[in-house]
Amino acid sequence: MRLSTRGRYGTRLMVDLAQHYADGPIPLAEIAKRQDLSAKYLEQLIILLKGTGLIRSARGRYGGYMLARKPEEIYLGEIIETLEGRLAIVDCVAEPEFCDRSPECPTRGIWVGMTDILKKQLFSLNLQDVVLKSVPLEDLLGDADK
Repeated sequence: MRLSTRGRYGTRLMVDLAQHYADGPIPLAEIAKRQDLSAKYLEQLIILLKGTGLIRSARGRYGGYMLARKPEEIYLGEIIETLEGRLAIVDCVAEPEFCDRSPECPTRGIWVGMTDILKKQLFSLNLQDVVLKSVPLEDLLGDADK
């Protein structure tokens, strides 16, 4: 399985907001500059993250974006599901009816087990864990950004 830039960059955006949680609303341009990412691309991710209630915005002179909940209440699994869709290694894990062979497939159990491991890991780590470096972000995402 491979995360797209949407999942990787969106996670970086959320970690940045967690790192600056106490600062109030953060302008998107600041986040883009700190993360060396396109503000235009981040705007697309913001729409998805706002739509699921993970972030909120404030307008005006001191406006910007902030987490909708405390960093310790937002799990990486929520972020990845929002940006990438369902967490499933293959389609038949989430929807067995997707494949006529699901009932007798000898490999489906492997994909179900791998999906369960992935979900367990991502839903056990919150943004505060990453900010406190109890689990370095690069260990979670690999060096795919480079």
